[in-house]
Amino acid sequence: MKNMIKLSLASLTIFLFSFTLISDTTWTYDNAHAKVGFSITHMMISDVEGSFKKATATLTTSKADFTDAVVEMTADAASISTDNEKRDGHLQSPDFFDVAKFPTLTFKSNSFKKGKDANTYIVKGNLTMHGVTKPVSLTAVSRTGVNPMSKKDIAGFKITGKLNRSDFGIGGSTPGAIVSDEVLINANAEFVKN
Repeated sequence: MKNMIKLSLASLTIFLFSFTLISDTTWTYDNAHAKVGFSITHMMISDVEGSFKKATATLTTSKADFTDAVVEMTADAASISTDNEKRDGHLQSPDFFDVAKFPTLTFKSNSFKKGKDANTYIVKGNLTMHGVTKPVSLTAVSRTGVNPMSKKDIAGFKITGKLNRSDFGIGGSTPGAIVSDEVLINANAEFVKN
């Protein structure tokens, strides 16, 4: 009987240790050190930059190298900002994002794989914007460290990519010669390990 109890305790200890090793770690988005940005060409001659001021995200992984990571992001469409109130109002209107009808943008990754360069990842997933969901591929360059004040692990990602606004039905009546169809994504995200 004693041997059975010892064996059961040993099995339980091994199980709990194994579970700890494979359990997911969640990283929390640090909004103060992040930006969901984009750039679009106006009249085929100048670039206009913008961002979504209100966004949240989580990063979940069980591996230190992030190769099994899942990232989920949500942005408030009405928080779009290009540093011009009139233009921002137009972008919020039914002509573009129609934020009253489609208040959020979401992204969820389904693949987070190492790229060719060190600390570079190819992140693939589904972006939902303006009521349309499409697959997108992004490049993320990471840096990790420890915050000297909080002593917590932190990870930063510089995210770039491209998409076509027409794929999401945004600004369908606005020709590409006025506002480019291609949108460049240029975002920074900092996460804190929980």
